Amino acid sequence: MAALVGFSSCNDFLEVEPQDKILLDKFWNERADVESVVASCYSSLQSSACIKRMMIWGEARSENMDAGNNIDKDVNLNNIFKANITSTNPYTAWVDFYYVINTCNTIIKYAPGVAAKDPGYTDSELKATIAEVTALRSLCYFYLIRTFRDVPYTTEPYIDDDQTMDLPATKFENVLDQLIADLEGVRNDAVVYYPNSKPLYQTGRITRTAIDAMLCEMYLWKKDYQRCIHYADEVIAQMKRQEELREQENGLNTQTKDEDMEGYPLLPCRYSNSQNVFGSDYMKLFGGTGNSSESIFELSFVKDDDNMPANYAVAEFYGNATNIMGFASASSYIGGDVAQEQWKVFANKLDARYYYAVMAGSSTYSICKYAWKNVQIETTGSSAAGAKVETLYSNMYPEKHVQANWIIYRLTDIMLLKAEALTQLIASDDASLSDADKDYLNQAFRLVAVINKRSLCQYPRKDTLDISNFGTKAAIEELVLNERRRELMFEGKRWYDLVRKARRDGKTDYLKSQSCNKYSSNKQLVESKLTRMAAIYWPYNNDELKVNKHLHQNEAFGTGLNDSYE
Repeated sequence: MAALVGFSSCNDFLEVEPQDKILLDKFWNERADVESVVASCYSSLQSSACIKRMMIWGEARSENMDAGNNIDKDVNLNNIFKANITSTNPYTAWVDFYYVINTCNTIIKYAPGVAAKDPGYTDSELKATIAEVTALRSLCYFYLIRTFRDVPYTTEPYIDDDQTMDLPATKFENVLDQLIADLEGVRNDAVVYYPNSKPLYQTGRITRTAIDAMLCEMYLWKKDYQRCIHYADEVIAQMKRQEELREQENGLNTQTKDEDMEGYPLLPCRYSNSQNVFGSDYMKLFGGTGNSSESIFELSFVKDDDNMPANYAVAEFYGNATNIMGFASASSYIGGDVAQEQWKVFANKLDARYYYAVMAGSSTYSICKYAWKNVQIETTGSSAAGAKVETLYSNMYPEKHVQANWIIYRLTDIMLLKAEALTQLIASDDASLSDADKDYLNQAFRLVAVINKRSLCQYPRKDTLDISNFGTKAAIEELVLNERRRELMFEGKRWYDLVRKARRDGKTDYLKSQSCNKYSSNKQLVESKLTRMAAIYWPYNNDELKVNKHLHQNEAFGTGLNDSYE
């Protein structure tokens, strides 16, 4: 696994030698050279700078997250929580993602020459390499366009100081189309299964399934709902095949089968040796295990080795054994939902995902997900209303050695993307649905229902959702978005879900109504800032504007010189 996550030892080319033409020619001679640079792409994405931005760009402006302990040590993050975002805020810097993009471009340029020199580097292996780094490049660009809208786009590596790299921004739609075309072009060359001798590679590196997951989401943003569903089905089918292979190798996994998840290979929430103890899926997904059978692609950190890189982003922002609450916390809107029985987000106290996301104190709400290795939930009582819930949080990571993986895609994410696409295929906006519309609605509802049912801390389980309450397109669409919020909380998804909804609606009304739930005294001011569509994106960093004369500041953030909204 060292070749996957212990990359510092094989990065001499990138870290020591300048990337001029002579040294490039000197370096690219054998397959091992290519592999070391591919490894550096993953290492860069694992960096605190990249993962922090995945967190902040995807969560901090949503209703999920607010300021935590010691936030005065990170004034820039606190300003984001206050909706005071300016172009001088360092979290608007995108250099770390462009570094990965440039590395991928360099590999695509030079790897074919290596294959011509090294007979051990086969054509199929070369194609797999190109597919892998094309996907990593596409992932980085996808983060950038969802965050900034229009961004500079290039597939040429920057390897010479004489090159001109101050490129104008390419339109969101054009970049998205190119990313889709690139991924469609390489998906058949990607690795489907890594060897059993490298078990963490299956989820810790790009596979064809990871590419299909990316295509599923990209087509949803493109509003091509049939293609979104097609790739969701590809992912689901492949995850089922992988589960079947595991069963053949290890014998029937009755723990999974007993959960009756309608054929979806979801991890069980309930511990198999107890009727009323839950949290088994948390440990495998987010806690001390990671790289679970439900995962598609995640940034992997080696467990139980203090000499390997740690997930400092989780340690600092979500918490660690020294600081149980990090710079970020669950907002009181989220944290108080079950603790104070508000029921605005979660339907009842038996939804395990609340306890996975939030560790509630008397008046504070720490983020649990990723920071704790284990969460166990013990319930008593025959009904949700009268149930008694006791939670046990154990084995928090040490401050300097948080080794929680960071998940990019997992199965329930894709199932809910498919459900969202199905809702958009419903033609009628009222309760008078055609047979085709009813079929789309029923399919979307069942996807939500099975995910919701998995997380119910009750055995035997009962469906807690009633389809009769969701008989219109608007109702089922909101159900899907709410389920995504519950299922994927603090995984860097919520703000992007709201932005996608705003783009689809052509207005920010829903985004404002949801994201501003965490504000009180300044709620109207924040709502006024978010009235313009341009304001749902982030400003270009001032440093980029200074060096790139072709970039023009997002119109919602002034000229970029006065650091304020217009």
